[in-house]
Amino acid sequence: MDQVAVSPEYSTFMLKLQKASLNDISVIQKLASEIWWKYYPPIIGFKQVQYMLDKFYSDESLRQQIEKLNHQFYLIIDNSKTIGFISIQNQRKGKFFIHKFYVLPQKSNKGIGTKVFKRIVKMFQPKEIRLTVNRQNYKAINFYFKNKFVIEKAEDFDIGNGFFMNDFVMVWKG
Repeated sequence: MDQVAVSPEYSTFMLKLQKASLNDISVIQKLASEIWWKYYPPIIGFKQVQYMLDKFYSDESLRQQIEKLNHQFYLIIDNSKTIGFISIQNQRKGKFFIHKFYVLPQKSNKGIGTKVFKRIVKMFQPKEIRLTVNRQNYKAINFYFKNKFVIEKAEDFDIGNGFFMNDFVMVWKG
């Protein structure tokens, strides 16, 4: 289990990244549901939240992401409590894509995301990392700016059922 070094002001936290397996699908689903219902209805609406949770967080979808698409999921654990997760994929030599990066609302704004991101960089030593983020998700966009991501382009992704992800593609270069 990989441990994330924490600064003194967070010394009461013991952060760990634990590689998730198929046995952790229900944990990922529970976290995704709690986080998405807190943050996304004002941005994309209730119907799209439900559609995206059903589409991207079903047992079958998560199993395919882990087994066939080589998404590496890590649970973010704070003092033995799972508080978030990250999914990263090596797309080609040194070039990675973060598909999912979520921390429970009550744990956000405490520096945890930055510590997790730094640990991911240390673990994988990427040349670059890309991700997509909703263009109205200002909190997440600012988090990525703080961690030296830049906006590469705006893109609209048709995800079916009349729904679109209106995102920025952001990139970080090591």
